[in-house]
Amino acid sequence: MKRTTKRLLYSGLIVTLVAVAACGALAYYVLYMPVFSSSETKYVYIHEDDKDFGRLCEVLRDSAGYRNIKEFELLAKLWKYPGNMKPGYYAIEPGMNNRRLLNMLRRGQQVPVHLTFNNIRLISDLTERISEQLMLNNDDLLMLLSDEDYCESIGFNTTTIKTVFIPNTYEVYWNIPADKLIERMKREYETFWTDSRRDKAANIQLSPVEISILASIVEEETAVAEELPVVAGLYINRLIKGMPLQADPTVKYAAGDFSLKRILNRHLTIDSPYNTYLYEGLPPGPIRIPSIRSIDAVLDYTHHHYLYMCAKEDFSGRHNFAVTLKEHTKNAQRYHTALNGRGIK
Repeated sequence: MKRTTKRLLYSGLIVTLVAVAACGALAYYVLYMPVFSSSETKYVYIHEDDKDFGRLCEVLRDSAGYRNIKEFELLAKLWKYPGNMKPGYYAIEPGMNNRRLLNMLRRGQQVPVHLTFNNIRLISDLTERISEQLMLNNDDLLMLLSDEDYCESIGFNTTTIKTVFIPNTYEVYWNIPADKLIERMKREYETFWTDSRRDKAANIQLSPVEISILASIVEEETAVAEELPVVAGLYINRLIKGMPLQADPTVKYAAGDFSLKRILNRHLTIDSPYNTYLYEGLPPGPIRIPSIRSIDAVLDYTHHHYLYMCAKEDFSGRHNFAVTLKEHTKNAQRYHTALNGRGIK
């Protein structure tokens, strides 16, 4: 009887140990074994207004290559994740297991996105470009940048706020709110405007904002890199002499039409503070968001005596520069003859 009892106890113990081992093996398999078939990193978005667990499972299966999505569904529910989804942009890396995946999602450990913007003229263009890359709503960002009180609170106004955005590539979290993004851009602006750059601006007797305004005009005037500091020097010469800038790109901005190929007399009469044929000095704000290259071209402008410029008649995108009005008139006549020859009105 005692032997039988012992055998039963041993048998029960063995069964228990086998069951525990099996459960441990299963738990290890579910938690720690790689669950994705993809050999490259995939990315998953979870939107604030669309925290749909079922949709997430579909994306993990169809886009990220999750092998057996039922495992994830079961484990996620055990860990009470579906009711606590955090919005963000998440990296699904090769070899990732369920434990690491769920810990990342539950803690909101997203990866930053590379935010870029360049070749921007209008605030609406800027907010649209940014909202295409981030979760934030275009209207929310546009509303802040159009709010005079808000802009003044960070040292700008609604016409100069564009200068706080220095075109570059920035690492930001995909779900960053609009106000936090602007705060980040303000910090980047302060970092960009080093003591060296500020000293150069002071030597030109212009503020950083005014340097950006002038750089925006210079950038619209020429796409030829080596001409940028020359054009900048020309306009600085005009500012020093108290001459109107008479920059055609500002007239296009005032007209609301950057596609104009020829500036006519009727365009020069547009009553706008951006029309530098009518109003002396710099316009109240930039006509585009200038590149770092253009800003530095103004800060390191070429010292010369040019006061006039005209597009070359070969339509190369380059310019003829002149010191005197007489010389400039000859250059302009050649260019206008070339325009007429191509039927450009």
